[in-house]
Amino acid sequence: QVQLVESGGGLVQAGGSLRLSCAASGNMPSLMGWYRQAPGKQRELVATATSGGSTVYADSVKGRFTVSRDNPKNTVYLQMNSLKPEDTAVYYCRGWSVHLGYDYWGQGTQVTVSS
Repeated sequence: QVQLVESGGGLVQAGGSLRLSCAASGNMPSLMGWYRQAPGKQRELVATATSGGSTVYADSVKGRFTVSRDNPKNTVYLQMNSLKPEDTAVYYCRGWSVHLGYDYWGQGTQVTVSS
């Protein structure tokens, strides 16, 4: 069992930046990702990063957000720049392996962007 703990959320003005961190209690899963859920909306993918360094981004955040992994520290980051009010959501960290059959989620961290 791996526990994922997010940190770094908060309140920021539009155009500002935040960096989210997600620390894994054990070995970091091969697939790590950030998801978000705004009030009244479904949870959506923001970005993913594999242990090999491949990344995927939602179109809405391309060019503004960067996902990265520090494998020795068992931590994944989400650098968010040029934040917009529509980025306001609870951001969740996810670690999973389809092959090994596990899927872990963090508790979420609130990001609020004021206009």
